[in-house]
Amino acid sequence: MRGKLNLASLAGWITLALGCVALIGAVIYNHQILAFIGLGLTFWGIILTYIRSEEYVKESLFNTTCLSSLTALNQLMDKLGYVKKAIYLPPKYLKEPENVKVYIPKGKFSILPSPEQTQMEEDNLFMKNPEGLLITPPGNELNKLFEKTLETSLTRVDFQYLQLNLPKIFIEELEITQDIEINMENSKVHVKIENSPYLRLAKETTRLSKVYESLGCPLSSAIACALAKALGKPVKIEGQEINEAARTMMIEYSLLEEDA
Repeated sequence: MRGKLNLASLAGWITLALGCVALIGAVIYNHQILAFIGLGLTFWGIILTYIRSEEYVKESLFNTTCLSSLTALNQLMDKLGYVKKAIYLPPKYLKEPENVKVYIPKGKFSILPSPEQTQMEEDNLFMKNPEGLLITPPGNELNKLFEKTLETSLTRVDFQYLQLNLPKIFIEELEITQDIEINMENSKVHVKIENSPYLRLAKETTRLSKVYESLGCPLSSAIACALAKALGKPVKIEGQEINEAARTMMIEYSLLEEDA
């Protein structure tokens, strides 16, 4: 069974069913005590059925809030002419290894700055040599939630750990998706996501072409953050394919080689 079973909800349905049985029995046998028991069980069954262990936000409201900030970023990139694919930087490129930032090159060629260069200019929005943007990616906060749920920094793990544990927190803990597959072949990582509430947001993000083609949607961005931290290599989102009919999303990442 996929997804985490809500124990409070299960207990609620069982209590509610017992209450209904008790009420039916009270009517049949004209038993007042049984009727009071049935009413009590029904009352608590309804309460338990609607208990939620987390606070939930309507999907439409969540998507609208995310899209506002992504739209502003898209306008900035469009205005300044940043159209190249973002490079998700691993921890050694930053003074604070727990942070995640992306480098978006300005020039025709995607020249990767050295760790020393990015550390020197980590607090700046614009890098001068090589010229580019240095920004926090849209999936950064979601990646922090992954780490909080796993109770570990992804700088301390490897790909096998991600392959084993990300599906668990995606499906059971955070209920982000019903199924996820993560595979690596050579320098490519392929991720398949099925039946995720994030798919609608991902589809909406495709209208923001500069952000979508460079940084990805918030979910694909968060996975890129996780890969960069765990594998210790620069990561680029090579492609994303959304199949609305099948409710699936395919993402391809490439691990970049660095100059010696």
